Amino acid sequence: MRTERRRSRLGAAIGTVVLTVAACGSPASVPSDHETSTRASAAAPDYATALKPRLEHLAQEMLVTGAVVMVRSPDLGDWTTTIGTRRYRGTDPVQPTDHIRIGSVTKTWTGTVILQLVEEGRLALSDPVSQYRPDVPNGTKITIEQLLTMRSGLYNYTHSLEHNVAMDETPDRAWKPNELLALGYAEPVSFGPGRGWEYSNTNTVLLGVIAEQLTGKPLAEAIQERVLDRVGMTDSSFPAVTDAALPDDHARGYTYGTNVQTMKSPVLPEAVQAAAKAGTVAPMDVTDVNPSWAWSAGAGISTAADLAAYAVALTDGTLLGYKLQRQRLDSVEPVDPKDPEGPGYGLGLARFGSLYGHTGELPGYNTFVGHDPERKITVVIWTSLEPTPAGQAPATMLARSVIEALYSS
Repeated sequence: MRTERRRSRLGAAIGTVVLTVAACGSPASVPSDHETSTRASAAAPDYATALKPRLEHLAQEMLVTGAVVMVRSPDLGDWTTTIGTRRYRGTDPVQPTDHIRIGSVTKTWTGTVILQLVEEGRLALSDPVSQYRPDVPNGTKITIEQLLTMRSGLYNYTHSLEHNVAMDETPDRAWKPNELLALGYAEPVSFGPGRGWEYSNTNTVLLGVIAEQLTGKPLAEAIQERVLDRVGMTDSSFPAVTDAALPDDHARGYTYGTNVQTMKSPVLPEAVQAAAKAGTVAPMDVTDVNPSWAWSAGAGISTAADLAAYAVALTDGTLLGYKLQRQRLDSVEPVDPKDPEGPGYGLGLARFGSLYGHTGELPGYNTFVGHDPERKITVVIWTSLEPTPAGQAPATMLARSVIEALYSS
């Protein structure tokens, strides 16, 4: 789910994995730099033996610089493996403990804070957003629930030319949330509240502002206290808008093409794709771009292990009481009503087949986080390239192969 600098690939991302879980084709598999298993012996789980070469082949084909794959399953066995290096053409291998930017997985943090405030009676899902922000277009008709479920119709500010030009020309800019909202409000709404579905970062930035208003704290403090501390995510953080640093250790993040060049489509011209594969065109290092442009919709920082713990907490009641936790899971509905088996989205939460979680896509980093509460399977994958020259979300592509292997075992 693209936080995402330009457009959402939510449908494609979830759809890919939904089809995988349903079809469960036979897995294929490659050596990596680090590997761990919970088996008493040093051997990896059975599914990993066949899967490794497939993952490394895919990563190589997609020009991924570095990746971490983490699987937790009480029945099939836990497995963690890495691919590649921390830097483009570097020699320092990726580590499972490396920090990365998680993009739109941050939306689940923000959504969780809002739902906790609902439990505390400080707002209601049915409240009109105008009750908290009178400046919102259609605000008297848009509810808090519609912001969480992406059914408000508010324009996605990351689609705007103004925003993409600014991202290219001033990558170190510290964006204020109200500046982001102003970009979203400047364009016509896409549809009436509740009459459609469209992934929009404007929704989540607005929720972040409301969370600050109700808690009386910076969003970073609310997320730290209400989400990260409760789950024990000691290697995760939500940075201040002036903070563009990634904690040590971390993998550098890369992308091909500027924001404006890829605004309408992430697919680069075939000549550029060929040059990238030949190594005559290098990716841009966007590690230090200030993530404030994504704020509550995508500025979070984490590690694979923290995200694996968080994926479980999203479904097991660690963060919400039983009633609202159940409501959150049950809220997921098909993005396209004509395709009931297709992509699903709910109260700040996505569903990939039987796994609940989210994806994160912003320049330089792609993340997949999912947990199956029935089979207790958790899958976390991140890559330090986003998107590929061919416009792919590489972590999602790797997730497809992983899920194929797990659900056919």
